[in-house]
Amino acid sequence: MAAASFQIDQDDQGRRQVRLLGQWSLRALENDFAELKESLKPFFSDPFTQWDLQGVEQLDTAGAAVLWTGWNGKIDTHILLKPEHAATFEMLGKLATTNPVKDSEDWLSPLVSWGNLVLVFIDHLCDFTRLIGLLLMEIVHLLRHPRDFPWREFSANIYKSGVTALPVTALLGFMVGVAMSYLMAMQLHSFGADIFIVNILGLSIIRELGPMLMATLIAGRSGSAMTAQIGVMRVTEEIDALTTMGISRILRIILPKVLALTFVAPFLVLWTSGWALAGGALSAYLQLDINFRFFFDYLPSVVQPVNLTLSLTKGLLFGFVVTLMACHFGLRIKPNTESLSRSTTSSVVTAVTSVILLDALFAILTREIGV
Repeated sequence: MAAASFQIDQDDQGRRQVRLLGQWSLRALENDFAELKESLKPFFSDPFTQWDLQGVEQLDTAGAAVLWTGWNGKIDTHILLKPEHAATFEMLGKLATTNPVKDSEDWLSPLVSWGNLVLVFIDHLCDFTRLIGLLLMEIVHLLRHPRDFPWREFSANIYKSGVTALPVTALLGFMVGVAMSYLMAMQLHSFGADIFIVNILGLSIIRELGPMLMATLIAGRSGSAMTAQIGVMRVTEEIDALTTMGISRILRIILPKVLALTFVAPFLVLWTSGWALAGGALSAYLQLDINFRFFFDYLPSVVQPVNLTLSLTKGLLFGFVVTLMACHFGLRIKPNTESLSRSTTSSVVTAVTSVILLDALFAILTREIGV
């Protein structure tokens, strides 16, 4: 199999003629089309050069593309081709003229992008509203038929979402309390206001940080697990099997998760806030020599009990929202692994974002309560 080559001749009138020889294709492994293109460059620039492809044994699109580019996409009378070569160049010409790339982006594309986002949001909102409606219908059914309550699923979700989350919430709460107290102690001590560390830690942890830490951890831990579990059931068609057997997927899968995490969330808020206050008290003792007994005896007098009520209410609401988001995205998963990973990520991001927005709204509405 001869490699691609060329030969330069002259006709009777002194014009140069380039005769191409050998295999102008990728089958000849020794072909270097970049080097051939560079060698033929002086002849490509001469419009009077004659080209003879009769000696080419084989021509594929790789070799034809080198010549097509050098000829600026034009086949004229100076070029002598075989019939099969002409078909190859004709195909390259069609590819070059089909679907040309736009130099500038369509000015309507931003509007189209925003429109698509709005449509996706409306689709999610409709599915979310439908999910809430189905949950309410199942709750009404349980009020009329209490024996149908899924106690086993409810208790299992309390254990998985609540009990198993105790170590990580305690550790994170304790470390956050230590870090906050350590940073505040340095500033307060410079102004001689050591005692106010109890006020700052008590109000910030009980009212804000406790519920937020709990919601963030639950969204990343339990929420993602719920979405993945429902998604796997969708991929393996277990949910479809329940429907075939006449078993409500909302009653057996969704409702126990929603009720369990909503029920256990306030207790996790108390647990996380307690460990955060313990970490803050330890740091205050080490930095400012404020003993533990004084810290916790003085705490109720500077932090009004209504802040604890607000904290537990936030925990209840955040747990409900996180579970709803997890179940919503889990039910939207399509039977493929790509949709599973994408929906799990979207579930966590949406849940955390929703919790932050709700906390901001809660702070605005209750800004004059307990402060």
